[in-house]
Order: sequence, then structure tokens, then C-alpha cells
Amino acid sequence: MGQHTDRIGEKIGTYLDEMVALRHDLHRHPELGYNEHRTSELVADKLNDWGYQVTRGVGKTGVVGTLQNGNGPRKLGIRADMDALPIVEATGLPYASSTSGRMHACGHDGHTSILLTSARYLAETRDFSGTLNVIFQPAEEGGAGARAMVRDGLFKRFPCDAVFGLHNWPGVPTGQFGFITGPAMASVDKVTVRIIGKGGHGARPQETVDPVIASASFIMALQSIVARNIDPLDAAVITVGTIHAGIAPNVIPDSVELELTVRTFRSEVRETIKARLNTLAKAQAESYGAVAEVDYPSGYPVLVNHPDETEFARQVALDHFGAARIEKDFRPISASEDFAFMLQETPGSYLFIGNGDSAPLHSPLYNFNDGILPSAARYWVTLTEAYLAKNPSDKSARQS
Repeated sequence: MGQHTDRIGEKIGTYLDEMVALRHDLHRHPELGYNEHRTSELVADKLNDWGYQVTRGVGKTGVVGTLQNGNGPRKLGIRADMDALPIVEATGLPYASSTSGRMHACGHDGHTSILLTSARYLAETRDFSGTLNVIFQPAEEGGAGARAMVRDGLFKRFPCDAVFGLHNWPGVPTGQFGFITGPAMASVDKVTVRIIGKGGHGARPQETVDPVIASASFIMALQSIVARNIDPLDAAVITVGTIHAGIAPNVIPDSVELELTVRTFRSEVRETIKARLNTLAKAQAESYGAVAEVDYPSGYPVLVNHPDETEFARQVALDHFGAARIEKDFRPISASEDFAFMLQETPGSYLFIGNGDSAPLHSPLYNFNDGILPSAARYWVTLTEAYLAKNPSDKSARQS
């Protein structure tokens, strides 16, 4: 920490009113995945005004702003997500969603505002040497927008030696930073199982093949996968979220449809569960005379933070904020994040910043904490200046 860091904080402080107003505007106008048209245009227009080379339509509605300064050879990517969720907001805030059934319930409005503020500062000061790519991604909430951007040539068109992202985290003290090396967020696969029997009157069950009974047996057998097929030192979660069957209490239905999610922290565990789930579904159904159909597409992979880049990111926080601002023993998170697709292509790290004592993510009562905007924006600035240091012998630059 020093005079330069203080100057960064002071200058970003002069943006604070605009930062908050921008965040509230984005919150008031939430857009779902691949429909972030207003948000994308707002982002692109601001970046263009600040002197970035702007590319629209990357991965459908994604935006990339590129700023080159000096002759440094390094190329850095920083990503923020832009999409909202299909949730009816219940905060009662004066800037609450103006569109019923859509809400920024995960803080992507805050993430976008943070990166825009950092981009503005870096464009005005240009105290770095190299290439900065600010990546504004669509459709993180289930739409795999990161994968769409990668497939659209993100890292071929905008090469990055490293890429970083962050997420606010409720329950962690306001402005505290969290870092995890290695597997940091779980994979998630959404599975549909359809068990097909033979329906009939509830008074004559002997003439039917009851798929409800077969489904109940399958659900109970699922618990044996984590309990008996997975190493106790590996984490995994199998959740049956929906069961759809029948239209009347005295009619045995022809079929039952179940929807599940599977979360793991290692690809080997992920594959084991996939194989065992398929086997159990078919065997349990067959044991009752029914048939099982399993639809098991691959979802988001495990988010794995690269060791060198994570240590670099941690060192930036330590150098510029001090050890007291870093959460000790920040643990892996069983939620999922499609930034994992970017980390499969390019070294990097995904970090966290405390949102304080707020409602949980994806709650209709959630609200992003405006108090973390300056610290998070300052963090991206200091990380950029360290990674793209004019003097490569600088301490932080050597960490990567």
C-alpha cells in the first residue's frame, strides 16, 4: 500500500455517484440471457467514449473492449457478467426492477458497474503497458454465455495471457476478498429421467406397471451413489428437484418425469456419477417392469483456478489492501459458474468479494451492496497495473 494506491482510491471515489447511479439503472432494467440488448449497448457506448476498440455481438450479445497502451507484450482479460434472472423482485427498493418477472438477483448489475468503472479509470490514466481486454459476457445464468463467447473465437480474436473474474458473495464481510486455488466451484449437470410404465385405475393396480413406485425406489437408490461409489474425501451432491406424474389420486399414470442436478468438484467423480445414475435408473425401473429413459447432457464444468494466477491475484489484494482484507480459509463453493469454460481455454482465476449481511443470491430479496463498488473497481485497476506493469521487475508483476 502506498501513495499510488491512495491516488487510485481517491480518483475512483470521484466516480462513486456515477457508479451507484449506473448500477441502479442496470438493476432497474434487467435483461435475461442473450437478450441483454440495452445493457450491451450501454456498455459498448461507454467503452467507445473512453477510447476502447469495441466489438459487439461476441457470443450473441457479448461485448469486448480492447485498450492497448505502450509496447508491453502481455495481454490481460477481465470478465463481468451482464444477465439477470427470471425472478419477481420483492425488495421494494426505489430502483427495483421495472419489468415484472425479471431481476438482478445475483449482482451482475454490480459486476458490470465495477468493470466499467475500472475501464474508465484505466483509459484516463493509462498507467500500464500492454493490452487490456474487458469482457462483458451474456447468459451466465444457465445459458453458458462464456462457452458461446469462446466458441465465437473470444481468445483467438482477443488473445489473453490470463483472464480474471469476480463474484460478490453474501455472508462474507463487506469488501473482504476470497481466493481459492484449484477446484473452486462445482460442475453442474441437469438430468431428466423418465420412467415409463403402464397406467390404469388405482382400484386395479395388478393390471398396471406403476412408474410412481419405480421412481420412489430410484430416488432412494440414488443416495447410494455418493454414500458408496464416491471416495468420502470427494464432494458430490445429487438433488431431485422436480417430480411430475399423474392427474388424479385414483389413477396410476403411464409415466413419471424427474429433473435432477448433479454437482461435483472433479471430472472423474462427475463421470462416475453419470455412469452409476444411468445404471440405477434403468435397473430400478426394470425391477418393477418399467423402462427408464435418461437425458444427461453436460452442463457447466468444474471451475478450476490456476495456481500461479490465483497467487498473483491474492498478492495484488495483499499488496494493496493488506492481509486483514483477505478471508482466511475461503472454501470451495458448490454452486456453479460458466467462467469455468474460459479457464479451460486460458490460465486465470475467479475470486470473490464479500457482499456483507445480505439476502442470499437468487433470492427475490437480494440486493447488491453498493458499498463494495469502490474497492472492487480499485482491485481491478491495481491488478491490471500489476499484470501489465510498465516495469516488469515490479513485485506484483513477478508473481505471475
